[in-house]
Amino acid sequence: MDWLVNLFTSNSIAHAVLILGLTIAVGLLLGRIKFGSVSLGITWVLFVGILLSHFGLGIDEQICHFVKEFGLILFVYSIGLQVGPGFFSSLKEGGVTLNSLAVLIILLGCTTCYVIHLVTGEDLTTMIGVLSGAVTNTPGLGAAQQTVADTIANSGVASHITNKLASAYAVAYPLGVVGIIVSMIIIRQIFRVKIEREKVLAERNNAPKTVRIDLKVSNKGIIGKRIEDIATITRSKFVVARMIRDGKQQIVAGDTELHEGDILRVVIGNRDVELVQSLIGESVQIDDKEWQTSASHLEKRRILVTKSGINGKHISDLHIRENYNVTITRVVRAGIELVATYELRLQMGDVVVVVGRKNDLDQVAAILGNSVHRLDHPNLLPIFIGIFLGVLLGSIPIMLPGVPLPVKLGLAGGPLIVAILMARYGPNYKLVTFTTNSANMMIREIGISLFLAAVGLGAGEGFASAIAGGGYWWILYGVVITMLPLLIVGVVARKVCKYDYFTIMGLMSGAMTDPPALAYANSVSSSNDRSAVAYATVYPLTMFLRIFTAQILALIALS
Repeated sequence: MDWLVNLFTSNSIAHAVLILGLTIAVGLLLGRIKFGSVSLGITWVLFVGILLSHFGLGIDEQICHFVKEFGLILFVYSIGLQVGPGFFSSLKEGGVTLNSLAVLIILLGCTTCYVIHLVTGEDLTTMIGVLSGAVTNTPGLGAAQQTVADTIANSGVASHITNKLASAYAVAYPLGVVGIIVSMIIIRQIFRVKIEREKVLAERNNAPKTVRIDLKVSNKGIIGKRIEDIATITRSKFVVARMIRDGKQQIVAGDTELHEGDILRVVIGNRDVELVQSLIGESVQIDDKEWQTSASHLEKRRILVTKSGINGKHISDLHIRENYNVTITRVVRAGIELVATYELRLQMGDVVVVVGRKNDLDQVAAILGNSVHRLDHPNLLPIFIGIFLGVLLGSIPIMLPGVPLPVKLGLAGGPLIVAILMARYGPNYKLVTFTTNSANMMIREIGISLFLAAVGLGAGEGFASAIAGGGYWWILYGVVITMLPLLIVGVVARKVCKYDYFTIMGLMSGAMTDPPALAYANSVSSSNDRSAVAYATVYPLTMFLRIFTAQILALIALS
């Protein structure tokens, strides 16, 4: 049995894998336990890691650090791939407000930290460690430790301070994670949020940004003009899916001339409806059944883009309407409906809505692929290229006026930004960034599980001694720093800004740069990605400010 004892007590690779597997497996099993209707879910992995480490079942420090960082990279990268296609549109629509609320959370947290230092007399450098743990921001801790090491000439004193920072961080971190989730639950109770009703509200807010309207040509000024002339005049993005002329339906093209009395079925962005309607003519109500009568010989179909050769091509490059008399009216990408204008680039995994005759639609389906099993093959090359570029970006030192040391986006911020950019713009450069939901979820869950296990196994050894030595006050301070800003801003976000509950959870998770909290939010909002979108919207700025404020506070403490 010596081999078994050696396996559990050595510092070998096998030992590290064994302990990681045990930590994650037990944590996931405990995650199934519910307290009423609430479960901490995957966060249990963190606590199991702390417990095992406390009883001596830790792993090598270097291995633990690698697993933690690599797991975090996998997690944030999968988040970036998921939300990338719709990230910039969400940023335009609500990003300024969301980021403003996130900045408010950060400022309130730093203010609370400093006030506790003034009231209690607790050393400010220690409070910076508590702050980093309370907001679950490891890069902020690292930035503060680096500032201390670079500012203090005496290495012994610097080492003592940095170790105390780490201990305060480890003590505050677990309840920082729990405090974020508890704050979400409190907001839910304050506003009596019903999840099913909230899902309906979120779906309504996330409704397609395109609408279908039927317009009767009655404006004398456009009779005889071509459809493409209307687009030029209005500078609006719209597609005429089909037309009724003299009682007969037909597919139209850009050079189709308009006659008085023509009825157009137009797919258009909801912001452009009034402008185009005022130019073309009155709105009429045509029943969908009339558009779909067998006499029309026209069908509507949804076709999946699965051929890699189509990835990144403009719709105009395919000449679908000219060659097959088929109109692409909409493109559904990551749950978002886009108007199928000629300049829109198609991506793998897009669903295109087309109108035409059956035989013509069959030919278009063959061109686009429409083969689900082709999407089952993972595209690993863009993932690892993205991770490589993300680590490079996260490692670039950024010098700011008045700050003696450079700040960095880190191994979380860099990959997240690159993933968002690649998911949005990768197809423009023939990169296939599409991953199925199941594959994305697998990468995400593996990443967060490894991250939590490593954090727990790294923090558990000094956890009890730090608490016994007076660190129990750090727990209380950390809870206040965690929950007070979140509850204040959560109420503002709901009461004043009218955000749905899922977006608020994503805002809270992103403002605290906390993957476990996002994992909890995703489990609650399983039918939509609003939490993930809000998280990714505020995360880059938040990560930067968390690092920046930690460095500023460290300089204040040492001055």
